[in-house]
Amino acid sequence: MDYLHILFGLSFILYGPVIGGLIAGLDRKLTARMQGRVGPPVLQPFYDIIKLFGKEKIAVIYSENFWVISYLVFIIITGMLFFAGGDLLLVIFALTLAHVFLILGAFSSSSPYAHIGAERELIQLMAVEPMIILAAVGMYQVTGSFFVTEILAYPGLLILILPGVFVGFVYVLTFKLRKSPFDLATSHHAHQELVKGLTTEFAGPTLGFYELAHLYETMMLLGFIYLFFGMMPLMGILAVIIVYFIEIFIDNATTRIPWQPALITAWVVTLILGGLNLVALYLL
Repeated sequence: MDYLHILFGLSFILYGPVIGGLIAGLDRKLTARMQGRVGPPVLQPFYDIIKLFGKEKIAVIYSENFWVISYLVFIIITGMLFFAGGDLLLVIFALTLAHVFLILGAFSSSSPYAHIGAERELIQLMAVEPMIILAAVGMYQVTGSFFVTEILAYPGLLILILPGVFVGFVYVLTFKLRKSPFDLATSHHAHQELVKGLTTEFAGPTLGFYELAHLYETMMLLGFIYLFFGMMPLMGILAVIIVYFIEIFIDNATTRIPWQPALITAWVVTLILGGLNLVALYLL
């Protein structure tokens, strides 16, 4: 890993939430247009986070602050490893650990709604982790490496070799971005439920840390989409834009489904699209 890649990793700390916030702002604006509303300004996510950090620090259970800050720290570490060109398996494990901290933060409260949200977050981890690991394994089978730098240096288009893995990853990305119909643990839509599930007990700076982590995570997850296009950056950026637009459209065209079909469909998609793609790649 050279100094340039280290610089990219460190730059993620500064530019990750900026780009992630702009993406979230455009998301809200486009969502509002789809619903026939004007919508908030594009910079609204930044205004919201600044307002949260300006509120008084109030927490019924103070340990939740530790868990949420740990969640933010490990999300940042995950993004730094990814954009520095590090080991993709280490990135995935760090991302999973970050969400474990978030779940512990929700479980640390005495709210039954937060506990339900934490249990749903565990279900989401069970639903998406197999597909994400299969995606990393598929990239290794093609490129011979788990390192992001070497995957990006592959001369061909991974999407042509791993089409099933790509579609499967986009499917579970809906879980990770907390979009309908798979926003099981918490939702950004006011009409979904009266309480926020996983984040019910988070308020003020604690909620601000959570929102900031979500901006970092969005940036990192969209970078994963880019890997499928490697040496063709313009095509990769266009693919990221198209995929995110599809996620916004699905979010506005569907409502939340129960956790049982969400979990089952995620595993079926992983087995059929991801598994069969890897078997075909191994045989051919």
